[in-house]
Amino acid sequence: MADSVFRGALVFLDEIGIYDVVLPFLLVFAIVFAILEKTKVLGVEKLEGVEYTKKSINAIVAFVIGFLVIISTKLVGAINEAMANIVLLLLVSISFLLLIGSFFHYEEKVFLEKGVWRTFFMIIMFIAVLLIFLQAIKTDSGDSWLETFWNFLSNNWATNYTASIILMVVVIVVILFITHERKPDAKAGKEEG
Repeated sequence: MADSVFRGALVFLDEIGIYDVVLPFLLVFAIVFAILEKTKVLGVEKLEGVEYTKKSINAIVAFVIGFLVIISTKLVGAINEAMANIVLLLLVSISFLLLIGSFFHYEEKVFLEKGVWRTFFMIIMFIAVLLIFLQAIKTDSGDSWLETFWNFLSNNWATNYTASIILMVVVIVVILFITHERKPDAKAGKEEG
């Protein structure tokens, strides 16, 4: 199969380090800078009674953290793998929503708007993202944290401390489910009144 010009351009960008250096740096820089700007953790300046964030300090800190991340090839590898899998999960969720939407008229309310289904799918997505990151982070032996945890569980399944951990998790989930306050629906209260 002959390579295309665009494939050659992508290979060239890969060889000069765009994917391993520049893109992870820009991602970490943007996220850290946004967090510092939003939280104002490094302080603010007052000019004519208006508070402004210290953009220069926030940018320097984000710049340094971005460089510290790209120095570690393990972190860059984990970021690259995790982000690729998160995009894949996003495509799966959008495809799922497209399939659900095909059963509704545009004026109908979608059941994922609020309520149990939306919460359920948010929990599923959270668990999936957590598993993606656990799979992306590798130990010194080359195994992922998820593989290490799974091997620990499978090798120690019959032991007392593993059974105790599982029992504690089940008990906590049941207690949270039982003690969860169910608030009355505001719409139902208005209709009755």
